[in-house]
Amino acid sequence: MLDDGQLAIFLLKKYPKLHSIANDKDLREYAMDIKNQYMKKSSPLSKVIYDGKIHVINNALGLHSYVPRVQGNKVKMKNELRVSSVFKKAPLELLNMIVVHELAHLKEKQHDKAFYKLCQHMLPDYHQLEFDMRLYMTQIEIAEIY
Repeated sequence: MLDDGQLAIFLLKKYPKLHSIANDKDLREYAMDIKNQYMKKSSPLSKVIYDGKIHVINNALGLHSYVPRVQGNKVKMKNELRVSSVFKKAPLELLNMIVVHELAHLKEKQHDKAFYKLCQHMLPDYHQLEFDMRLYMTQIEIAEIY
């Protein structure tokens, strides 16, 4: 597909529409809706943002972090979810996969069987979407399509 220039055409046919979740507030609402549907008892999220500093090709597509905050004489851990700003202009299905992936880290820290089982619970076609997201990132690296 790459050699024939067909990857972009394939992706545009499979995912023709972009999402409208363009700012951090909307992203937080979107992530919280998913979290409240599937992970009500998990740790709360203190921050959900698009992050322009994440280098998606070499490092990550999203990040989850546990930031210690001192409040009086107590140290509390704050959960933060960051999504690469590349996904501001992406198909909803791929943004959904990234958010589900990062939310799963609230419960399962490692990429193990339990982690992927939780991802599939929240998003039954998780593995196909992860594969398509890798195709999407390959196409972005070659030439932007959206």
